[in-house]
Amino acid sequence: MEMQRENNNSRRKALGRGLEELFNNEPLNYESLEEKIIDSTPKEEIEEIAISELRSNPYQPRKNFDEKALQELASSIKEHGVFQPIIAKKSIKGYEIIAGERRVKASEIAGKETVPAIIRDFTDAEMMEIALLENLQRENLNAVEEAIAYRKLIEELSLTQEQLAQRLGKSRSYITNMLGILSLPEEVKDMIMDEKITMSHARVLSKMKDADKIKELAERIAMENLSVRQIENISVDSLYERKNKIKKRENPVNEYKVVEEELSEKLGTKVKVKNNKIEISFVNNNDLNRLLEIIGYIN
Repeated sequence: MEMQRENNNSRRKALGRGLEELFNNEPLNYESLEEKIIDSTPKEEIEEIAISELRSNPYQPRKNFDEKALQELASSIKEHGVFQPIIAKKSIKGYEIIAGERRVKASEIAGKETVPAIIRDFTDAEMMEIALLENLQRENLNAVEEAIAYRKLIEELSLTQEQLAQRLGKSRSYITNMLGILSLPEEVKDMIMDEKITMSHARVLSKMKDADKIKELAERIAMENLSVRQIENISVDSLYERKNKIKKRENPVNEYKVVEEELSEKLGTKVKVKNNKIEISFVNNNDLNRLLEIIGYIN
């Protein structure tokens, strides 16, 4: 009995690892968070938690859920039950949901009183990071919302742009460029949020210096349906002064270093050139579509 208790304690200690240990320096990815936790949890440690004891992650910015999707999930749960346990954290009163809030809401609609749960001990900072990560990687954010999420992660978690880039599997230049979007004129940010201009358009505009010229070109993008490639060509005109002049790099560490850095700057993600191959990293489908738009595969 004593040996079993020691084994259980050791197992619980292992399951209490934070995000850093859980991902072993891999880029943080919300889609794999639940999978990693569930795979490392023995079935006997999955508990039935009363729905009445659960509350939302206090750091989760999302408040609204698709009612139709919730009803469909509730119908499935009513018929088949909850297949995948939620992840929760013990709090002073009850539990806070780390992952699986949709399943909790749908279970409540389905008339369930409990849901299967795995209890993990994350810190408040990690809870905030998970919530923002879910918002970034699951929600269809526009460029302004994404940039605001990056700024919040940097401010709240006291990260540098380099540290944030490493945690998200992005290039430093991508984070820098996205944060630069927040300096655009309010009228242009409104156009981004209204989907009149895209994230890729916004990144090019954010490199320009004159606010009036930025607004003028943004209007042209919306009116003339200009592609990213077209406005890149327009923005190099002497009429459109850039914030930072492009400097040529000298003495590269290896023959492909300059190519990697320039492609990384253009694409906003990590790029590796080796063995006669170019490797371009992306986080999810939205990120892939962004890259395809930049290279002109889609308009």
